[in-house]
Amino acid sequence: MLTDARVLELVRAERRDEAIALLLPAFRRKVFGLAYSFLRDRETAEDVTQDVFIKVWRALPGFDGRASLSTWIYAIARNASLSALRARRPQSSLSDPEVMDAVEAIDPAPSADAIVDRAALLRLVDQLPTKQRQVIMLFYMEEQSHEGVANMLAMPVGTVKTLLHRARAQMSAAAGK
Repeated sequence: MLTDARVLELVRAERRDEAIALLLPAFRRKVFGLAYSFLRDRETAEDVTQDVFIKVWRALPGFDGRASLSTWIYAIARNASLSALRARRPQSSLSDPEVMDAVEAIDPAPSADAIVDRAALLRLVDQLPTKQRQVIMLFYMEEQSHEGVANMLAMPVGTVKTLLHRARAQMSAAAGK
């Protein structure tokens, strides 16, 4: 069974390779899921997941156990995902054939109203503050539970619920304008 104390013990004994060997199976799927929820692209999420574990391996000597191991790893994964998202944003354009194919693949034959509704919804989500946008994306679009979102974003469940409430209110107010 993986424990924070066991990982700390291995790190202190300068056995990082063994520590990362314990961490990979325990966190690989969760890190990938978090990266995918931000990036919405399997290949990029796989790259980010690999980068996260390289960063974790390098940073292990600095892990002091003040935060839980999962919180520490999720913070690294969240930051790496956001960096990857920022890095690719300027490259995406609706004039790119790949982007248009991806948009069209979302719903093979959407009605005109569905296209307008989806586009309007995504514009509203994009206008939200970062934390609210992340919570909305994970909760609704990735269908994560309140607890799952809280774990992935390293915040209390109550904060997740508050951010969801505020995001819905802000989107409702913006849609009513």
